[in-house]
Amino acid sequence: MTSTGPRDGAGAPTPDDALARRLADIALAAGRLVREMTARGVVASRKADGSACTDADVAAERLIFSRLAEAFPDIPRIGEETAPGFAGPPPERFFLVDPIDGTGEFVDGGDGYTVNVALVAHGVPVAGAIVAPARNRAWLGSAGGAATAEDVFGKAPQALAWRPVRTRAAPAGGLTALASSRHGDPDTEAWLARRNVSRRVNASSSLKFCLIAEGAADVYPRFGRTMAWDTAAGHAILQAAGGVVLTPGGAPLRYDNSRGDFSNGPFIAWGDPRAAGAV
Repeated sequence: MTSTGPRDGAGAPTPDDALARRLADIALAAGRLVREMTARGVVASRKADGSACTDADVAAERLIFSRLAEAFPDIPRIGEETAPGFAGPPPERFFLVDPIDGTGEFVDGGDGYTVNVALVAHGVPVAGAIVAPARNRAWLGSAGGAATAEDVFGKAPQALAWRPVRTRAAPAGGLTALASSRHGDPDTEAWLARRNVSRRVNASSSLKFCLIAEGAADVYPRFGRTMAWDTAAGHAILQAAGGVVLTPGGAPLRYDNSRGDFSNGPFIAWGDPRAAGAV
C-alpha cells in the first residue's frame, strides 16, 4: 500500500482513509460480538504465561481474522491469541490484532477495554481502528488520511458520521500525562518525575493513544512491557491526528519483531511533536 498524501481541498477521502474505514467495520463487528457475549456471560481462563484470556478474546479474534482474510487475502494476520506460533521476522505487510486489549479490565467488569486492528507496512503502522465496546466509541486513522472518531453502536453503518480529531499543542502550564491503570513501573515513574506534569490520569488499554489523539491529554510514557498488538492501532491513529510515538532516544517506534516475541521496547507517545523535540 502506498500513501496518497493528505485529504485534498474538497475533503475527498484518500484510499488510506477507505482502508481504515474497512478496518473499523471489522473491529466494530468484533465489538458487537464482545458486547453480545458479555451480556450472556464470558468464561475466563489463564494462558500459559499467566495472562488472562476469555472465550470472547478467542471468538473476537476468530471473527476479525475471518473478515480480514475475506477482504485482504494476501496480507498475513498476527494476533495476540496466535502470535506464540509465529517465528522469525514478520512479512513486509501484516495485520496486528488484539481482540480484547485490557482483558483484565474486561474480566473485572470495567469499561476501559478495546478491540484493536492495525495494518503494518515495513515496520510502520499505516492504518488502525480501535473500538471501545463498553464506551460506545471508535477511532480510526491512516498515514495518508485523517484521524476520526464516532459514537458507534445503535447506528446503521451508513449513519456513522466520523468526525475529525486532532492532538493539541502542549500547554505551557504543564502536561496532562497518561499512565497504565494496572501496569506501573519504576522507569515510567522516574520519567514522569522529570517532566512538567500538571495532571496525571491512569487509563487502560489503547484508550491512552485515543485520548491524546482527541486532545484530551499530552503524553503517554511506557517503559514497562507492552506487545505490538497493544499499540499498533493506537500508534496509527495518533500519528494521523498529528502525534508521534518515539523511543526514549527519539527514534520512531517500529514493529519489526526485533525482540523476537512481538514485545515493544520503551516508548513515549506525544500529542505535540514539538514537545518531544521531534521537530
